[in-house]
Amino acid sequence: MTLQIRQIKLHRLKMMLNNPFTTSFGSMQEKEFFITEAIDANGIRGFGESVAFISPWYTEETVETTHHMIKDFLIPLLRENDIQHPNDVKEVFKPVKRNNMAKAALEGAIWDLYAKSETITLSEALGGNKKEIDVGISIGIQPTIDDLLQKIDHHINQGFKRIKLKIKPGHDYEMLRQVRQHFPDTPIMADANSAYTLQDIDQLQKLDELDLMMIEQPLAHDDIVDHAKLQAAIQTPICLDESIHSLEDVQKAIELNSCRIINVKIGRVGGLSEAKQIHDLCRENTIDIWCGGMLEAGVGRAHNIALTTLPQFVLPGDTAGSSQYWEKDIIKPEVVVNDGMITVPDKPGIGFEIDDEALERFTISKETFYLC
Repeated sequence: MTLQIRQIKLHRLKMMLNNPFTTSFGSMQEKEFFITEAIDANGIRGFGESVAFISPWYTEETVETTHHMIKDFLIPLLRENDIQHPNDVKEVFKPVKRNNMAKAALEGAIWDLYAKSETITLSEALGGNKKEIDVGISIGIQPTIDDLLQKIDHHINQGFKRIKLKIKPGHDYEMLRQVRQHFPDTPIMADANSAYTLQDIDQLQKLDELDLMMIEQPLAHDDIVDHAKLQAAIQTPICLDESIHSLEDVQKAIELNSCRIINVKIGRVGGLSEAKQIHDLCRENTIDIWCGGMLEAGVGRAHNIALTTLPQFVLPGDTAGSSQYWEKDIIKPEVVVNDGMITVPDKPGIGFEIDDEALERFTISKETFYLC
């Protein structure tokens, strides 16, 4: 049966983070993004969220390129093609190269619409079966080591299952050594956001003594080959993030032994359909995976929760509760973490209601596109 999508609405939002988020690239305090809304002939509303940032520090995509691609290319493709199932969206969007975050923002709304029209949860639509998911927390670079230790202690007391710390040259081994000294049994991973090269191999080898869960994306954002060389030289598992944009990238990384773990981000790989295929391949090859975060608001957070219910997501993800990031979220109820776990919602679709009042409050512009 064809999904009778009648309208696509683009809500452009601007929301302030509770605290600045600092990586090796810099700091950000506010997030600008799109909430996508797909409406069918019965008035059912499905929601997705864009994850590109205002500047191209994570990938080449930005808020502005997302808007351009959705408005001028992706929505016209939806007009021209029938969608029987959300998996069809991936094929419909194939003529457009890359721009995965723009694609995922629309595809996510269509997945939510589909699940609601079938009266099933998004988790069930994807084939997930977990009732609860483990949650970790990502901590940006802090002004002092004491500030960092206090934050870690606070999050451990909240029950988070692992701590992710940002590193960069000059802010790595000594910081992590002090953290490990204070928290000898805490699962800790380091995220480098491509801040190193193979010339830093001696420094990265020193991290082996700290018993880290993984080091995430230490080398170039588009590299798979050098990561294979580095993985052969260190004991700490490498996790690939920015290098993985597709199922094909995962196939190459597995063949080259470039990593032992993969961070799956829905926006980075182009949507839930591709993410599910990556999950299936990693399960076949016993590669551990986890769901990364992109400072999402409630809609994107709900999509991450649904994806994480698939069985090969064996490591805690970055999907912390709404209050960790936002004074007010755009869903109700907000995402809540209890003792390091999130209960998977059992209502149709993403399982959370849109707080239309909050959505309107944070919206700075809105457009409606008619598909028929």
